[in-house]
Amino acid sequence: ILIDNIYCWGLAMDNDGFLYVSDLEKHEVRRWKEGDRQSTIVAGGNGEGHRLDQLNWPTFLFVDDEHSLYVSDTNNHRVVKWRRGANEGTIVAGGNGKGDKLNQVYQPHGVVVDRWGQIYVADSWNARVMRWREGESDGELIVGGNGRGEQSNQLSRPFGLSMDDEGNLY
Repeated sequence: ILIDNIYCWGLAMDNDGFLYVSDLEKHEVRRWKEGDRQSTIVAGGNGEGHRLDQLNWPTFLFVDDEHSLYVSDTNNHRVVKWRRGANEGTIVAGGNGKGDKLNQVYQPHGVVVDRWGQIYVADSWNARVMRWREGESDGELIVGGNGRGEQSNQLSRPFGLSMDDEGNLY
């Protein structure tokens, strides 16, 4: 057992070997280094809420090469970026209530960031994958968005996302 007493959902690892873990019940993300007994809160940790220093049901995580942490803040219907050492995050996707407009997400889950800093989000309850450029309020529909289903232009509650070294999204 590496970590106990945690309601874990998301895991990510940075290029220095730190492990990031989201805790749904404590509404926080902690960072561990292998062999250490103590962890550090790196996102949330101020109770459940919608302020920029709070999270509400953090699920999927992504850590970029600059050690910025991206958190799918699922019940706040947003993705929040926490720069290394920051006391609060910055909304980089959604954050305008749940919905299906281009500036909204509904229960976001998987999140990945490409080498150009574009943020891809599995917008689960809208059955679509969206892409945001940091600083822009509206996202761009990448796939889905045609209702939940099994057709080639539909998705059914996408959760996880992954990207290979060539920029292909899975």
